[in-house]
Amino acid sequence: MIDVMDLALYIVNKCMNEGCPVTNLQLQKILYYIQVEFLKKKGVLIFEDSIEAWKFGPVIPRVYFAYSHFGAMPIYCDSNSAIDNISIHDKALIDSVTNSKKDLPPWALVTDTHMPGKAWSRAYTQNGSGSVISTDDMRKYG
Repeated sequence: MIDVMDLALYIVNKCMNEGCPVTNLQLQKILYYIQVEFLKKKGVLIFEDSIEAWKFGPVIPRVYFAYSHFGAMPIYCDSNSAIDNISIHDKALIDSVTNSKKDLPPWALVTDTHMPGKAWSRAYTQNGSGSVISTDDMRKYG
């Protein structure tokens, strides 16, 4: 497993370096899609942190609060530190998901995660955020 903060930094740096910086909302969705792909294709979690069903979709609270000071603006970090604890095989799947999602508008990602029957819709309650999206639902329903 990878620490989710290392994975988030890897994604932020990758997107920045490719001229397509992501917002916190986009980062949350990319991390979610990566977790789903690891569950579906490898049968394992890539990171341990729970993913919660918030109003605008799946959120990893620790990552959200670390980058929340950017608001809705693209995330720019001074750090280009190499994340060396990601295997080449894991990196291939991470890059594939990131590349397929990073150019999508944030609200398109929200719309996709909010589709009826998907894991977010099964966990979200109208009373507010905080319900954990089960790994079983992520694997089954995306």
